[in-house]
Formats: sequence, C-alpha cells, structure tokens
Amino acid sequence: MKSDDNQPHPSETEEDPVVGYILRAVSSGRDVAPQEIARAIAADRAKSTAPKDFWRKYMTAVRQQAIFLARAGRLQIIRKGEIADPDDFKGLYKLRKAPSD
Repeated sequence: MKSDDNQPHPSETEEDPVVGYILRAVSSGRDVAPQEIARAIAADRAKSTAPKDFWRKYMTAVRQQAIFLARAGRLQIIRKGEIADPDDFKGLYKLRKAPSD
C-alpha cells in the first residue's frame, strides 16, 4: 500500500506528551522547576511498585523537550534569574512561558 505524500507525518501533528506537561506547567506564568514536571509525569505513569525516585527517569526527556520548546520560541529557560541560551546552559534551571507577541 502506497502512503500519501501529502499527509503530514504523525510526529509533525502530534506533540510529545512531555511537551504537554511542560506547557501546562508554565501556563500559569510562574517559573517552574523541571523536577516538578518530571514528578507530575511520574505520578501519572508510575505503578504502585515504582521506587520513590521514579520521577528521575523523566528528567532527561523534560530537559530535551524544554530545549526544543525554547529553540521554537515557546518557552524560556531561566538560569540564575536570566534567560539562558538553550544550546549552552548547565546546572540548575527553571522554565518560563515565553512572552506572547
């Protein structure tokens, strides 16, 4: 069966679930620590037998998607109270909703 080349690839129309968690977390306008987002994801997905630090499993995904969103202008990465370059930051950071135009 031949695929229709005019149809968008699913990844172009559906956002990663982690992106949804991030955008909902920052929608209030406050700065959000990535750990809060990872904990929310883990709370929704963990089984009753999961270890208490199960949320750490999601930290890399939260960071990767935050970088993606910051590059797209949908989010700001805050480091030491300043907007950080998404391609060059280390250490502790928070996430903030990008200002609307």
